[in-house]
Amino acid sequence: MYVSQGLALVTGASRGIGRACALALAREGFELLVNFRVQEEKAREVVRAIESAGGKARALGFDVRDGAATDRALLPLIEERPLAALVVNAGIAKDNLLAATTSEDWASVVGTSLDGFFHTTRLAVRGMLRERRGRIVTIASVSGLAGVPGQTSYSAAKAGLIGATRSLAQEVAKRGVLVNCVAPGFVETDMTASLPRDEILKRIPLGRMARPEEIAEVVAFLCSERASYITGAVIPVTGGVL
Repeated sequence: MYVSQGLALVTGASRGIGRACALALAREGFELLVNFRVQEEKAREVVRAIESAGGKARALGFDVRDGAATDRALLPLIEERPLAALVVNAGIAKDNLLAATTSEDWASVVGTSLDGFFHTTRLAVRGMLRERRGRIVTIASVSGLAGVPGQTSYSAAKAGLIGATRSLAQEVAKRGVLVNCVAPGFVETDMTASLPRDEILKRIPLGRMARPEEIAEVVAFLCSERASYITGAVIPVTGGVL
């Protein structure tokens, strides 16, 4: 018999790590809100996969960078039924040397990660605080832990996300809300498809890139009762990359 663990939102869930996180949380028993910005059909494919496995899900389109759009899409769903889990996954990279980075690219990369965190998390955490329970997991990157040439904007965005995660964890711990961060290394996704694979593999002690599902399993654990004494943690899932 299906027993719901509560409502969970995964941002940027139409593909890659976000998709894998949505599927993993559904297996844990969460009802999923599958967020997308433009790839509606891919988000609906995720919903169909969850439903075909006996879970519950719905696609939810909004741009996490837009606070008003986030409010309109999310508030009606969570005012009466607060989120039990939030995975802040939406992120983009526009690799370039800083000297060649445009203001528009900088704003887009930093805004997706940090404005996206702010717009979704401030809504989610209010209900969690009232309920005195909840899980928030942010998806950062090894780039936010140790800078990567050509990724100044992405590294700045993900380092900021790590700082926000640690600060929020301290703010809400006494109310039973746990906030953690997963920092993947190189993962087999659309974002890494154009990178020089042979050169990347030389940097990874395990000798391969991660599958999105390997990141998602860590996220699912952090959203579960099995992680009831973990908060403020940043967990690298990098195959040994430091």
